[in-house]
Amino acid sequence: MEFDVKDLNLSADGKKKIEWAQADMPVLKGIMEEFSKKKPLEGATVGACLHVTSETANLAIALKAGGAKVSLCASNPLSTQDEVAASLAKDYGISVFAVKGEDNDTYYRHINSVLDCRPQVSMDDGADLISSVHSKRRELIPDILGGTEETTTGVIRLKSMEKNGVLEYPIIAVNEAKTKHFFDNRYGTGQSTIDGILRATNVLLAGKKFVVLGYGWCGKGVAMRARGMGAHVIVLEIDPLKAIEAKMDGFEVMHSSQAAQVGEIFLSVTGNLKVIGENILSKCRDNAIVANSGHFDAEIDLNYLKKNSTGVKKVRPFVEQYQMKDGRKINILAEGRLVNLGAAEGHPASVMDMSFANQALSVKYIFEKSSLLEKKVYAVPAEIDKNIAALKLASMGITIDTLTKEQEDYLNAWELGT
Repeated sequence: MEFDVKDLNLSADGKKKIEWAQADMPVLKGIMEEFSKKKPLEGATVGACLHVTSETANLAIALKAGGAKVSLCASNPLSTQDEVAASLAKDYGISVFAVKGEDNDTYYRHINSVLDCRPQVSMDDGADLISSVHSKRRELIPDILGGTEETTTGVIRLKSMEKNGVLEYPIIAVNEAKTKHFFDNRYGTGQSTIDGILRATNVLLAGKKFVVLGYGWCGKGVAMRARGMGAHVIVLEIDPLKAIEAKMDGFEVMHSSQAAQVGEIFLSVTGNLKVIGENILSKCRDNAIVANSGHFDAEIDLNYLKKNSTGVKKVRPFVEQYQMKDGRKINILAEGRLVNLGAAEGHPASVMDMSFANQALSVKYIFEKSSLLEKKVYAVPAEIDKNIAALKLASMGITIDTLTKEQEDYLNAWELGT
């Protein structure tokens, strides 16, 4: 078994974190127990590029329990929990290539280390693994049955590949599962983003003007949680429907040129380029806090800051302060990378339980159904989605009603009316 981690001596702390997370992941634990008995992935090889956290560790352990050989690297240079990576390698015999804070060259070297295992299924969070396969490791394509994608940014990239006819194998978009984006994106990103901002800055959110750029499911979650902490939330959008929704949800909606002058904290969560760019950075008030919770660090225009500042210094462990030429200071959190993992621990285990249950069952689905799948981006099959929801409810001790035969007949009948 090959691996590259910071320090194997951290494994004891990592094992504790993995076990702590598992206690709050009953659905995935149930899947792991079933996998252990039936071995649906016997002899399979899985290559994963995901955030190396205690929750991800439990997914990797579940896949191994199903019979798979798993190789894992980080999907972001700042998202690795070094103690978890050490434990996966030492205690669970899983090949891990991840070090928190690794440089760009190391990041892609680790991706290639995972690809060297010649995976039959790829697992992505941001599509860097599949992108590397298609651009530099095409000799692997004939052996790959399919892949999964965890996040909005990656799904956007993969749908673009499908549209342009360059996607070489089928992908299941785990992010599109209702038990993923309705909960992970909204409640997971909402809470973990606020957690990251607070750990990085220790500012009081109550009374602060908190600008959320993007009102998708992640943006909705952040706006909800910021308001819950007492912040005055302002939403920026390019989609008129989402802008109306934000307004009717009780948030102030305005143009970026207006928000730039009044905002105190700016948080981008869109998956797009230079969302917090010159239009905001040239106007924002002194000592503004700027963060990103989208997958890549492209959302904040760091090049603009570098060109228009006299210097930068680290003022707190996850805060870099740019001294602008006009005298203002702008504080960037977690190097502009996703703040919920760069400065905190990412989503709580209970919400990742459903997301990673989708991942595990989607991998099983690919091995069973790959011959029926085209080179397209697929949603998670509805029966998997509903099953995970039912399992989650059961784990919470919740029962719900079912339709009577009469009610089912009524809903399926077209003859009945007023």
